[in-house]
This record gives sequence, C-alpha cells and structure tokens, in this order.
Amino acid sequence: MRRVRKYNRLQKYDYSQNGMYYVTICTHDKKCYFGKIEDDKMVLNEFGKIVEKFWLEIPKHYQNVIIDEFIIMPNHIHGIIIIKCDHDIVVKNTVVTEQCSVTTMKNGKTVNYGLLSKIIMSYKNIITKVVRNKSNSHNFQWQRSYYDHVIRNEQSLEKVREYILFNSSNWKKDKFKIESIDKKLI
Repeated sequence: MRRVRKYNRLQKYDYSQNGMYYVTICTHDKKCYFGKIEDDKMVLNEFGKIVEKFWLEIPKHYQNVIIDEFIIMPNHIHGIIIIKCDHDIVVKNTVVTEQCSVTTMKNGKTVNYGLLSKIIMSYKNIITKVVRNKSNSHNFQWQRSYYDHVIRNEQSLEKVREYILFNSSNWKKDKFKIESIDKKLI
C-alpha cells in the first residue's frame, strides 16, 4: 500500500506574498546538539552558537527578510521570519524599508516565490556543513522539512512571541513533544 504524504505547507497559500512566518526546525531524531537547559534557560554549546550566528545572519543574505523573536533549544529552533518587499514595515517599533532581493516571474509579474523555503533550505545547509566540519563527523542531520505557521494578525504574533520567549522554561514538560507544542499556536 502506498503511503500518503502529509503536506507540510498550508494548502492554497501563496508563499510568494509578504508575511510573517513562525518556523520550527528540528534535528533528526530530535537529538540534542545545541546545548542544554539549566535553570529554565538555554545554555548554548559550540554548535548552538553556530546555529545562532547563522540565524542572525539571514537578513544579510536576503534584504527583504527580518528576524523577529527566536530561541535555540537543545534539538530545535523556533523563530519568526518576516518577509516584506517594497514596503515600509514596523517590527518591534522600528520602521524598516525593504526591497525584494530574490525574485521570480509568475504570471508575468515579479514575485518573491518560495522565499521562505529557500531561506530555510540555505540555513539548514550551511549549519550542516559547518557543524559536520567542526565535529569531523557526518552524524549531524536535520529532520526533513520544517514546520511553519502563517502569522495573520497582531494577536497571533504576540502569542507566538510569548511562546518563544518562554519555551526554555517549558522544556521539562514538553521535551519530546515538539510537534504537539506547535499545534497550540494555530
């Protein structure tokens, strides 16, 4: 019997449009590579610091991308990625003017098609290369794909930010339930 594959992206949603996206990227088999939780706070190890460094560098590679709240956990990262093109936007009380840096033609129009997937794919690739190189091992892997949630309003944005900020204090309860944690935000 052929297995039916679950869709990871929101059906019929145009990922080429501007938006705010909550993403979760997990390590393969949820192995803890990035540090540990001590006193309800995340303590990054060498690999966790690499994950943080490259996460913060995402806007350097994509002019139209802003990194909002994020947290690196022992075996995953949660973060908000904001994609805006050709508009003034307000993030954390700061007005930023952005231009699209990666474009594609769609129906005769220039669009930002699939940029979120490109960002995550590039991010996962560079982390994999650097961590494997530093560890002299090919054991490090990410879980296939990633989780995303389209943030549609300010109330949802505030809930996601709060969840991210308090994620490390919930580690003991939800240590192995990463996927079920994200469903609370929908």
